[in-house]
Amino acid sequence: MHHRRPKNLRKPLLGGGAFLLLAALNAPAAVSFAEQRYHAYKISRPAYQRQYGSWARVEVPAEYRVNAIHAALLHTGKVLLIAGSGNSQKNFDAGTFDTVLWDPVANTFKKVPTPEDFFCSGHSQLPDGRLLVAGGTARYEILDGEVRKAGGGMRVKNESPDKAVTLKKGTVFRSPSGIEYVSKTDVTVPKATREFEVSYFGNGAMKPWKTKVTAAEARVFVEAVEEGPQALTTQAAQYEVVGLHGEDADNVYGLAQKLTTEKQDFQGIRSAYEFDPKAEKYVPVDPMRDARWYPTLVTLQDGRVLAVSGLNDVGDVVPGDNEIYDPKTRKWTKGPTRYFPTYPALFLTRGGKLLYTGSNAGYGPADKGREPGLWDLEKNTFTGLGGLTDPDQLETSASLILPPAQDQKVMVLGGGGVGESEKSTARTSVVDLSKDSPVFTDGPDLPQGTRYLSSVLMPDDTVFTSGGSGDYRGRGGSDVLKAQFYDPGTNAFTEAAEPTVGRNYHSEALLLPDGRVATFGSDPLYGDRDNTKLGTFERRVEVFTPPALHRGGANRPVLGNGPAEPGADGRATFATEDAGRIAAARLMRPGAVTHTTDVEQRSVALELTRGRDGRSVTVDVPDDRTLVPPGWYMLFVTDGDGVPSVARWIRVK
Repeated sequence: MHHRRPKNLRKPLLGGGAFLLLAALNAPAAVSFAEQRYHAYKISRPAYQRQYGSWARVEVPAEYRVNAIHAALLHTGKVLLIAGSGNSQKNFDAGTFDTVLWDPVANTFKKVPTPEDFFCSGHSQLPDGRLLVAGGTARYEILDGEVRKAGGGMRVKNESPDKAVTLKKGTVFRSPSGIEYVSKTDVTVPKATREFEVSYFGNGAMKPWKTKVTAAEARVFVEAVEEGPQALTTQAAQYEVVGLHGEDADNVYGLAQKLTTEKQDFQGIRSAYEFDPKAEKYVPVDPMRDARWYPTLVTLQDGRVLAVSGLNDVGDVVPGDNEIYDPKTRKWTKGPTRYFPTYPALFLTRGGKLLYTGSNAGYGPADKGREPGLWDLEKNTFTGLGGLTDPDQLETSASLILPPAQDQKVMVLGGGGVGESEKSTARTSVVDLSKDSPVFTDGPDLPQGTRYLSSVLMPDDTVFTSGGSGDYRGRGGSDVLKAQFYDPGTNAFTEAAEPTVGRNYHSEALLLPDGRVATFGSDPLYGDRDNTKLGTFERRVEVFTPPALHRGGANRPVLGNGPAEPGADGRATFATEDAGRIAAARLMRPGAVTHTTDVEQRSVALELTRGRDGRSVTVDVPDDRTLVPPGWYMLFVTDGDGVPSVARWIRVK
């Protein structure tokens, strides 16, 4: 006889099977949740934090969350976060440009009126503590297949030696066949130059005077008034300026070689400003001679600033026409000519030469201007430096002068292939410029190939590195949630606590005066591993507290009263009850970082003398301005365990 299973048993048995099935299906999630809980517990333990440090999020009110493209520490202790249009075409079209000032001590925020689009500008710390901001965005790129109107660079000529000519945005240029193009920005063409020539007959008599006029020239980007193939041209032609008459029409005209619907790159602006940390506002200064987007600004030993590279006002890489800003006159003059890709990493070294590590942020051909070397500005000579592993993967790499700066060792970390390459390298390499024939020597590898790595000098002479991604702009969910310390003394990395926020393109990190490291930004192309969901700009701020601060706790060395600048002998004395435990002093230049490029930061070792009464310390600042460029610095002292004080600000003139 066949026996049926009782109905009242079927449901419990089915329910139990479903439970077992669900348990099996959810096991990975349950394990993952348990692992997360354990990880959160582990990293909160004091012993863990004393060894690895810790991360914490900063609560930023919604109205102050910006797409931080640039970050600079000011001598007021506040951090300037510059977005400009923030890589948003919508913001650019609306003329919405943002800057936020963050006070890390009070954790307060303030919006700063931003007069122009400083998106992808350059910046440098000036001797008086102002921040020079130069360049930015005049026009967003239009990709292949999306260009509807033919456009390109128009060379505007002026043959009048008597007056300069300004053509306003919207000026129309007409081709010989009647096709019209409109300018997208104002353009000013200087007056032509006039030269007098005189020559002599064989008997010594003079020939009559002759006058030679050389036309002046400026560039402007133009776009066809109407869509259609009739506006495309690759033939050189002369274009009349509509609206000019008489002599003006004869003297002023356009020349164009190529007007097409190919990809149109970003275009730069000539504008320059100083940000005043006390008034907390931008102050306009004379514009640059060239428009620049993605330029590097590097401070020289006399306090002047060299502006290098960038995309110009027609979207081409500036072909080596560099210029120098003098903060005394607030004007620009021509600098030594040399070509570099955009955002080249240039460091002032002892003797005044600039070291180009080869690090850069992108635009420019793969075979031009990418070799590392030493640039003698006075002679305008360039000496290449060999020995670098993966020299084809320097784009989006990090570079810095290792601490202390007296050792004259410069490090390159990570990087990737040119453009949207999938390549990334774990290579680090160091060049010792104190040697007669310096070459790069490989250091320890990073945990994995990494682009956009943030690297920050610390008061204890280590280098803190964090973030980055394994692929171009974090494609494929490739953000690297790792951090580590590099010790120049042991030439080795040690693990640090892992960040919780991914940082790739358009991300920054800065050392704060209290010894912590703040991280900002990130601009991924995609928001998932399959590259199907568009990425969104990372607006969260995360701050790393290093192990030394957890070890020191409230018992940190303290620098008391002292001068705001060293005396004529370079000495400065500070009151302190901790003179007996203070082991070292470092002068650290505040950072100004964008696109993984921070050529400002450097750490200078200071000679330290303790007062006889044990209640003061005296530091000696080197008088070599190629080692210590003029400006405001953070003065840190550390004890024998590497625990730093809160920095005192001191100005070096």
